[in-house]
Amino acid sequence: MFSLPIRPTTSRQLARIDRQLRTLSGVSDRQLREQSATLRYRAAAGESLHRLLPEAYALVVEAADRTLGIRHYDVQLLGGIHLANRCVIEMETGQGKTLTATLPLFLHALRGQGVHLATSNDYLAQRDADTMRPLFSMLGLTCGVVVDGMDDAQRRHSYRCDITYATAAELGFDFLRDRLKRRAAAGASTADRSELQPVGRELDFLLADEADALMIDEANTPMIIGAPSRISDQKLSLYQWAAQTAPDAIEKQHYRYNLRERSVELLPAGRQWARQQLSVGLMDGNSILDLFEKLERAITVDRDFHRDQHYIVRDGEIVLINEATGRLGEGRQWQDGIQQAIQAVERLPITAPTTHAAKLTVQGLFLSYRHLAGMTGTAVAAASELRKVYKTNVVRIPPLHKSRRQALSTRYFADDTEKYQAIVDEIIAIGHAGRPVLIGTRSVENSQRLSRLLRDANVPHQVLNAHQHASEAKLIALAGRAGQVTVATSMAGRGTDIRIEDDVVERGGLHVILSELHDSPRQDQQLWGRCGRQGQPGTYRQFLSLDDAILDQAYGDQAAAGYRTHRRGNQAALLSTAQQTLEQRRRQNRLTALYHEKRRLRAVWEMGRDPLLDVM
Repeated sequence: MFSLPIRPTTSRQLARIDRQLRTLSGVSDRQLREQSATLRYRAAAGESLHRLLPEAYALVVEAADRTLGIRHYDVQLLGGIHLANRCVIEMETGQGKTLTATLPLFLHALRGQGVHLATSNDYLAQRDADTMRPLFSMLGLTCGVVVDGMDDAQRRHSYRCDITYATAAELGFDFLRDRLKRRAAAGASTADRSELQPVGRELDFLLADEADALMIDEANTPMIIGAPSRISDQKLSLYQWAAQTAPDAIEKQHYRYNLRERSVELLPAGRQWARQQLSVGLMDGNSILDLFEKLERAITVDRDFHRDQHYIVRDGEIVLINEATGRLGEGRQWQDGIQQAIQAVERLPITAPTTHAAKLTVQGLFLSYRHLAGMTGTAVAAASELRKVYKTNVVRIPPLHKSRRQALSTRYFADDTEKYQAIVDEIIAIGHAGRPVLIGTRSVENSQRLSRLLRDANVPHQVLNAHQHASEAKLIALAGRAGQVTVATSMAGRGTDIRIEDDVVERGGLHVILSELHDSPRQDQQLWGRCGRQGQPGTYRQFLSLDDAILDQAYGDQAAAGYRTHRRGNQAALLSTAQQTLEQRRRQNRLTALYHEKRRLRAVWEMGRDPLLDVM
């Protein structure tokens, strides 16, 4: 049964699971549930999960076969064993991570302390919980899901389940709100305490799906619960003045730009120029330092924050776009005056900057769990950082099926116009063969641009970006049909399972087009990983040009313009180096932020205060 090149200890565990499985074939559903209850009793009595693992995993395999009609493969059992030992496993896309996750989730749930699976979005959390609920139910366990829009009663019910699926953001904000409730309850009357009951439990075991995205790319994403504050009319006028003035500021003449930190500092000549732009009465109630600060933020926004790339405007509000996933960051705001500067640019009502009632990063949340594990299709490249920060080993699980995914030669172009026309031509050619095509773009703006070109060429297609997030499941369900063309942002990357029809397999499978390089090669790999899944055929190709935004992000606007002018003959090396530069910079920024956060936490603890609620 097991013929994989694995360690002797792991091989023995696999053999025990195999022996245990043979005893379950004639067991009734009721007896299966009774065996599960026995394991829970043994775990509560203090027996180690390592000893219980073979019996527990055998029960999960049998329950999956009976309820879902699918059986765990050897590689999934191997992955489950490593997930039980504080590891992050790398399984190729399409190898069944969702089913693999049921193994450690059931094992850790035996202790009755509640386990969490963190996903990157509500769609995946709801989908996976609904899919696996019958399996857990057969074994006598409850399975809940926490998604945006739930009230406290619904959240409390889901967290009281043995296994809970949720996004990292929902888990983090509920953890912070519970901490605030406990502080408030300590000084409240008995009658008021009933309204301050926490919704969650202690943080015991977390399994991170798409682990490198959550544990690396979004590690420093802050989850902040704001406290009410007010903003004066004088401050409102200052934000509006800065938004109007910023586009006229000239780099190196009026301000200095720090590419690594993405920050602006006014030069002496810039401060003098700013004073000359003042209108009558603007300084009433404002200091000159306020004026300089608001102008610096406005210049930063004018340079680095763009509508339909970093945010959208919906119902008169700014909604952030997560650049790594292409999804909306509901409820999130930029800090340090950036949110207000963008509102001023978009001529929206300017909200008061929030003061911090509680603050936590995704990284801080994950490190708060007693036990941690993760799974993804792209972990090996981030292995050193995962080991350094989370003390987790990375293990690559061999694929079940030999990959039939084919990489076609990358095409390079002098500018975007040529590139997008070539993409349209390839879409038409692939479509004539009856194959579906998925085109990945980095921004909402670029997905809309490509959509217009396809419409002009009379090519039927669908678009999936932050504006269509409510229709995601429907659009993904259609994406694998013969001749279907789907233009998408990174929303169609991680965790997205595009099922192709049988006749499409015969024609060569899904074709994926990458229209730009992402900040990390891991993100590119996740996108082209949508094709050629589970041994099916598939192809992908990259279309790149020197107009791509990654040059500006890596080198700055002026340096990028110079490269475009003088180095048009070396596109491949230039773009590849830009991606490496950007990834290394982001990694260094994360490690620097971790260092400063550790120092802040230590300082707050030494003062006898709560580092999450008493934010400094």
